[in-house]
Amino acid sequence: MSKLEVLTPQNSQLIFIDQQPQMAFGVQSIDRQVLKNNVVALAKAARIFDIPTTITTVETLGFSGHTYPELLAVFPENKLLERSSMNSWDDQNVRDALAKGAAEGRKKIVVSGLWTEVCNLTFALSCLNDTDYEIYMVADASGGTSVDAHKYAMDRMFQAGVIPVTWQQVLLEWQRDWARKETYDAVLAVVREHSGAYGMGVDYAYTMVHKADERVAHGERIGPNPAK
Repeated sequence: MSKLEVLTPQNSQLIFIDQQPQMAFGVQSIDRQVLKNNVVALAKAARIFDIPTTITTVETLGFSGHTYPELLAVFPENKLLERSSMNSWDDQNVRDALAKGAAEGRKKIVVSGLWTEVCNLTFALSCLNDTDYEIYMVADASGGTSVDAHKYAMDRMFQAGVIPVTWQQVLLEWQRDWARKETYDAVLAVVREHSGAYGMGVDYAYTMVHKADERVAHGERIGPNPAK
């Protein structure tokens, strides 16, 4: 599989590493509320495209606390893979979950985790060392204990072959074509809720340009008013 090949719903899988409150308390590289927004948006994107998703936790009761409820709400059926090691790759259950996806051709592993310089870094390096998977590190859905900690961990991973991405980049790469109507509305719903100025622009386009009814545009159906 080539790194020149774009992410698709068929070649990707996703792992969330330790998106837990105590881990988030230590994050200084990104605003924590922005971080949670981005994590949840990425999760919703994965749900839209039926991307296999692994959620790992570390020392939930002893230190880190429970996974964000907003993330669990997107994947209520997913089993949480609890471990003690800072490196998720040390856990056989994590390796097995990713191997299942890889056996289906999903060797592009999209990663969102805390902290960048510890859990993300060790996972990425170990995974690349042991497999032929590709790692796509979602920079704005991950966080480090300082700006430098995040930056230099990302730099180190780049040097090892990890591909840096952002959550919205992943979403739009999976969508790829606006003619793909089966996911069109759901993608724009995520954009409107989580993409800031871009989402505001979508609202404006629907209500002011396409003359959609404002209540319809924010409801189940998105698009021009069918009565027009």
